[in-house]
Amino acid sequence: MLDHVLMDLIAAVQDSFDRALLERQAVEERFQVDVFLGDVSWETSYSLPGEDQPPRVRVDLSIDWPTWSQTAYRSWSMGETPAELPEAVVEVAMRIQRLAVAPSVERVGAVLPATGPALGPEPLVRTAITVEEVRPDPAADRNDAEALGPRWAVEGGYEGSIRLDEAQLEDPSSLAPVVDNLTRWVSSTLVRLADLPLSFLPPDPADAP
Repeated sequence: MLDHVLMDLIAAVQDSFDRALLERQAVEERFQVDVFLGDVSWETSYSLPGEDQPPRVRVDLSIDWPTWSQTAYRSWSMGETPAELPEAVVEVAMRIQRLAVAPSVERVGAVLPATGPALGPEPLVRTAITVEEVRPDPAADRNDAEALGPRWAVEGGYEGSIRLDEAQLEDPSSLAPVVDNLTRWVSSTLVRLADLPLSFLPPDPADAP
């Protein structure tokens, strides 16, 4: 295992989400490095336990480690004092999918607060609520197109950052309370989204992992 605070943060998220009994959508998990800019990112998706595949509601979480954070972390690890301590940029998307009718943005927005949990001095901030409509390919077989029909999804996006302090850099296990705070919010929000009186389509086998 690579000895790096980012790896410790990722492990803390995985452990916290697993303890909350959220189900990881393994096919969606990615660890990427931008070979040109040097930024590192990790993406994962979780759903409530017992959901069909694909699930009705899910959370997509990404953690970005920008190049400047790596430079600051390297300086700190070498005993130098960086101009600014590193931070991890966090993006969260709360998603409802497989909807049979266009969703009410107002109804969904009532469940998605303007701010999320605090990951440090500042909370996650909701950036947008978007509605997605998918229609069958008109060139496809007519019977298949009629069987599928249009489907909708709605997603609320949040952004924030974890600004690492000296204590967290020295002892990454101290990140656990921050991560657990995020996990509790994600779990409760997924439950509230799943409880909305919405009409869902049956799972499409073509979308299953």
